[in-house]
Amino acid sequence: MSDRIDTDICVIGAGSGGLSVAAAAAAFGVPVVLVERGLMGGDCLNYGCVPSKAFLAAGKRAHHMRNARQFGIADVDPKVNFGRVNNHIRQVVAAIAPNDSVERFTGLGVRVIQGEGRFTSRRTLSAGGKEIRARRFVIATGSAPAVPPIKGISEVAYLTNETVFELRRRPTRLIVIGGGPIGMEIAQAFHRLGSDVIVLEAGTPLGREDPEAAITVLNELRKEGIDIRTGVRIVRVENIQNGVRVVVKSDGGQESLEASDLVVATGRRPNLDSLDLARAKVETSPRGVVVDAGLRTTNRRIYAIGDAAGGLQFTHMANYHAGLVIRNAVFRLPISVRTDHIPRVTFTDPELAHVGIDEASAREQGIGIRVLRWPYHENDRAQAERETEGFIKVITNRKGRVLGATIVGAHAGELINMWSLAVAERMKIDAFTRFVSPYPTLAEIGKRAAISYYTPSLRNPWLRRLIVFLRKFG
Repeated sequence: MSDRIDTDICVIGAGSGGLSVAAAAAAFGVPVVLVERGLMGGDCLNYGCVPSKAFLAAGKRAHHMRNARQFGIADVDPKVNFGRVNNHIRQVVAAIAPNDSVERFTGLGVRVIQGEGRFTSRRTLSAGGKEIRARRFVIATGSAPAVPPIKGISEVAYLTNETVFELRRRPTRLIVIGGGPIGMEIAQAFHRLGSDVIVLEAGTPLGREDPEAAITVLNELRKEGIDIRTGVRIVRVENIQNGVRVVVKSDGGQESLEASDLVVATGRRPNLDSLDLARAKVETSPRGVVVDAGLRTTNRRIYAIGDAAGGLQFTHMANYHAGLVIRNAVFRLPISVRTDHIPRVTFTDPELAHVGIDEASAREQGIGIRVLRWPYHENDRAQAERETEGFIKVITNRKGRVLGATIVGAHAGELINMWSLAVAERMKIDAFTRFVSPYPTLAEIGKRAAISYYTPSLRNPWLRRLIVFLRKFG
């Protein structure tokens, strides 16, 4: 068997973005080689989105058991078996894994090479004992947890999103370093499953989100009993018997915090080190591979997508990139990445979802806007479900075009979809006044917010005079 493979497209990385490119190209009859050094499905399936949402679901069930009295049902203190919680996570991953398996992609016509890829020239990649020469390469290697240079961190046993969901015992006390979406989701899930949790954040927790929406989430988490500390600097970490000590400094002085377990959730860095990109003449930056608006690198034969390309680190962003690359690499259609229509969701309870421009950014840019709002507590379904915390905030320009939306509350991640469509298609707010929302559903909050766009016109004196005139004709 020859050690040389000639192909049309070589995809490096079998995460969501890489798999999407490989499957689509193969469906169009394009020869594809897929290279993966680790698990098929990448971070999202094995360490990220899927296991974290399964874990959050377990925590939510436990929380509902403790808080059933408002429905006339006795509260129950759940007995949590962490080993079985882990089994639940593994079962969910296993149920999805066949969709991302070597066997499935081989069946689709993709040649899968299991091994680490390394460029040997501008047009060749070495992987699994093979030399792959391709017309186009797609770097889709994703990212890994970024661990900050904390004194003593290399001497202690800490967890990241790649290891935390493997736990089969409940941490008695957990310290989470990082108050972003990953840190907050982990903190709430562990707390609901019986762990005492402290979150340490140097800046503002959920700092990139609309402040009003972020406060709604943080207040709920604190109400549940999670200790969220802001403006703290970590001096050092050290081992203690049966756990770890974290020494922190804040305006209140220095303090030692002890815990059984430590989670580091301080962001992610692109997986590029092993690729030897210099040989391929591909330029990189600390954020990832340098790409143009068409996702091409400084080597025109090579694209980079998803986390590897820097920018927004979402699975759906990688899938969006994948679709663009297929359009360009297979059909030679021009492409240009846009990010204003890419939604993001923090899957805490309540959820926090956003798409497009936010109120603060719009005002900073001097954009003339209208801010439309509607609260969850004015929604009948929210009252029936006893999930009345939260609101929707829609940003339009003066002509009514939807520029962005923020939703905080139950099922915000589902509700943001229609607003993502509105931003993507540059729709006007009147479209949301015309559709018929089934009653009772949470989606009505969006329609009520849209209707409020026209509230000022009700006070227009000319409209009032027109109505009086028309009344005279019966």
